[in-house]
Amino acid sequence: MSLKIAGFDVAQCAPASPEAPSSHYDGCKPGTTTFPAGFQKTPEHRTFPVSTIFERDIEVPLRDGTKLRADVFRPAVSAPKLPALVAWSPYGKSGTGFFGLDLVPGRVGVPQSRLSGFENFEAPDPAEWTARGYAIVNVNSRGAFDSEGDVRWFGTAEGRDGYDAIEYIAGLPWCSGKVSLVGNSWLGTSQWYIAAENPPHLACIAPLEGFSDFYRETLCRGGVPYTPFVRFLGTLGIIGRNQQEDVLAMIQKHPLMNAYWEDKRAKPQQIKIPAYILASYSSCLHTVGSFRMFEDLESTDKWLRVHPTQEWHDLYSSECVNDLQLFFDHFLKGEQNNWRDTPRVRMSLLRYNEEPELNRRFDNWPVPSTDYRPLYLSGDRRLTESAPSQAATLSYQSDVPALQVDADPEELTFEYTFSHRSNLVGYSKAVLYMSCPDADDLDVFVQLRKADVDGNILQNINIPLRDLQLKASEVVSVNTNKYLGPSGVLRASHRAIDAERSKPHWALHSHLEEEKVPAGTVVKLEIGIWPSGIVFQPGERLVLKIAGHQMVLAEFEPLRGEFVANNKGRHVVHMGQDYPSHTKYYQVPRTENFNPGHSQWRVLGRQAAQAEFYATYL
Repeated sequence: MSLKIAGFDVAQCAPASPEAPSSHYDGCKPGTTTFPAGFQKTPEHRTFPVSTIFERDIEVPLRDGTKLRADVFRPAVSAPKLPALVAWSPYGKSGTGFFGLDLVPGRVGVPQSRLSGFENFEAPDPAEWTARGYAIVNVNSRGAFDSEGDVRWFGTAEGRDGYDAIEYIAGLPWCSGKVSLVGNSWLGTSQWYIAAENPPHLACIAPLEGFSDFYRETLCRGGVPYTPFVRFLGTLGIIGRNQQEDVLAMIQKHPLMNAYWEDKRAKPQQIKIPAYILASYSSCLHTVGSFRMFEDLESTDKWLRVHPTQEWHDLYSSECVNDLQLFFDHFLKGEQNNWRDTPRVRMSLLRYNEEPELNRRFDNWPVPSTDYRPLYLSGDRRLTESAPSQAATLSYQSDVPALQVDADPEELTFEYTFSHRSNLVGYSKAVLYMSCPDADDLDVFVQLRKADVDGNILQNINIPLRDLQLKASEVVSVNTNKYLGPSGVLRASHRAIDAERSKPHWALHSHLEEEKVPAGTVVKLEIGIWPSGIVFQPGERLVLKIAGHQMVLAEFEPLRGEFVANNKGRHVVHMGQDYPSHTKYYQVPRTENFNPGHSQWRVLGRQAAQAEFYATYL
């Protein structure tokens, strides 16, 4: 049967088999077991503090007759009715599936002995939460393992499935009728779509990091298709007996924004229930989505905590667990605790391999007192507070493979030295005037880095070394373990901006059409840089890097070096006060209104010739 979404015929492909050894699955086995207090899955796992009823592979019916499979963990001795914490995932449930912390060197500092082994990947541990008076419901979403149907990748269809599951779970004999969703990554992202359907018994949500726009934030960031991670995920991590959406085939067939991709952009204006939102800087997938959803969520009961580590490490930390309990106790159990006194925004700031500054408190996001300051690129590779008088160009070879991180000559770097302590907090952007003599398009990558007083570019280890039980030199350079700095990317032919949905601090590119760049023509690129929070001491340096290749670390070791941009020849960055000679193609009179939906820019005095970099300070 063909699958249609938003009027489009959707390509499908086979997921991994449940019988594959890497799926770690022993089949559908409905039944009920009671774990006594002190039960351990293996001697290496943590114990269950309280006697726990484990209902395996219950059926969860959906409106179209499809039946999902779910596991329920609930305390054997408890109040007559329990609130439910639902972990919604295609990755497997209760210790099954390809993904696990062992995939990452050092297990992001979470030893096996801290977990029961029955947790969903990126979800709360049942042993922790049954002891706190909650039921954990681990759901295999549509098509996953022995849940019926075909796997859907996000969007309103997954939202409707989640609605049905929430309402069924709320009606189970043991449930109080109060349900929350909880979890990281896919488990966080899916909450946006489910909550937007407004199931009556969904009392609150806890999206512990997740993207909000599959096209713009993950698969085709800046208009540049990024396929290695999605291929890895779809080939090994999605497991089922039928079919899955083939989003890689869809991006080849539909490389521009359309109704199919728009269906996978979350709709925060439809979410009105309380939300506990987590964010970090270290994720190359979730950071901007977490911040965007907090900004735009319709609910007035929303809280944002920005932690300084990696999301899986934080998920099982005592700070996260205790914080979540206060939130859940208030909104699921009605306890009049002090949760509402919690600051709406708590941000931790990175100092790069020194102890971070924790939980700075703010009333809103972006921080209302933010001061946006322009720093201009100059031909001597500095960032200056005033526009340089001398015109200049610098270039790099865009189509060579990336070499070792921070040792690649085909990257332009520009530096600014701080004279006093400064905090770079929030969104930044690079506004660059660029050309390519050898091709009609440019994939441009930018990154902000921190350098010490001697100019050494720093890398931040995300996990405390005491938790990793490693020396700094032993920490593997993958994105889960190390953070380099916030980044941005834009394909020049996708430079058109959606004027209606853009914000002063964040330009949303429309991606509705391609506007190729004639070889050698200078174009203006406004590249959003994901939010960050970095402390700079006097003498330390802010470094802007520009290149024709990705400069972030791979999510997993097998993906290292897998991504190659669609570049050719040299990219030239133009600087200075004199406007380049190609102005006839794009200049419009300075008195006319600027329409960012087109390829033109307005002339702002003589500043139109500048390549500008905007840093955000607090």
